[in-house]
Amino acid sequence: MDQRLADLDRRRAERPPRGVTGPQPLLTVLVTSPRVAAGLLSRDAWTALESAAQVLTADPDDPVPAAVAASGIDVAAAPYESAAESARALVAAAAERSIVWISSPDADPGLTDAIAEELTRLEDPPQIEVLVGSWDVPGARLLDAVAVMDALRSPGGCPWDAEQTHESLAKYLLEEAHETVEAIETGDTEHVAEELGDVLLQVLFHARIAADEDPGYTIDDVASLLVDKLIRRHPHVFGDGDASTPDEVERSWERIKAAEKSDRDEDDLLAGIPASLSPLLIAEKVLTRADRRGIQVSYDEGADLGGRLLALVAQARAGGVSADAALRATLREVARPPVSG
Repeated sequence: MDQRLADLDRRRAERPPRGVTGPQPLLTVLVTSPRVAAGLLSRDAWTALESAAQVLTADPDDPVPAAVAASGIDVAAAPYESAAESARALVAAAAERSIVWISSPDADPGLTDAIAEELTRLEDPPQIEVLVGSWDVPGARLLDAVAVMDALRSPGGCPWDAEQTHESLAKYLLEEAHETVEAIETGDTEHVAEELGDVLLQVLFHARIAADEDPGYTIDDVASLLVDKLIRRHPHVFGDGDASTPDEVERSWERIKAAEKSDRDEDDLLAGIPASLSPLLIAEKVLTRADRRGIQVSYDEGADLGGRLLALVAQARAGGVSADAALRATLREVARPPVSG
């Protein structure tokens, strides 16, 4: 927001209470989140709308103006070709009476700057406030991601996205997961955030493909299954479980998972571990499972290369180190070209 508009906004503290006639009318720019149900406005927002002499908006059919009109408050259309044009009209109207402008879903780009420019030209400008009527809740931008993915897969969207299948995308899911791990290990926070977005894209993509299938599922089904699983496997948080340490939580998770996958052979330490996983990670998971289940894994540390490798994985695990991550870090070091003197 333009600093001039922010300075003018500070005059709010000097105005009389709403509904009480003061020396100057008031121009209120009401901004809302397009990711929140249109009628869920703050008390201050409804008070401003009810006490205004006139409520204006560019398009009364937009969700928020439509919800306001449905409540019984008159909302007048004030379409405009340019932000400067609208600013002049709003400031002129506010010089005579209190006006509420309901911002469009795109927040009317350039309008607040244009209003600030118009107000600074006047010797005695009307009072101005920017009133936030609703805020994004945590995770609200995920709705945008779902909407964008839907547009890409819908008629008129991207032809490449439209022809993809679960099978054609499988390699990308694996690739993005590996790139995310690499970003984490390099410690680049911005890179991690970007790569996590790429992983999220794959989740959204697969769910959108499934939405067109019969039987299929949607992103809401995916989220619902995840929520159910998290609650079910965390009885110490959402139920009467008593796990209080990370080790106890892991053992509890293992027991609950085993009960859910009752068709698996409890003695098979490889059950459910993807064969495409790095062998070092598979070895680490097998040793971890054996430890949780109280199974003694028998192998000869010196008999063959496989036994020696497994012993190294066990040694790394005992030291709280991932053998897979340690090997990748070393590979990055040895693969760097020598620095010339």
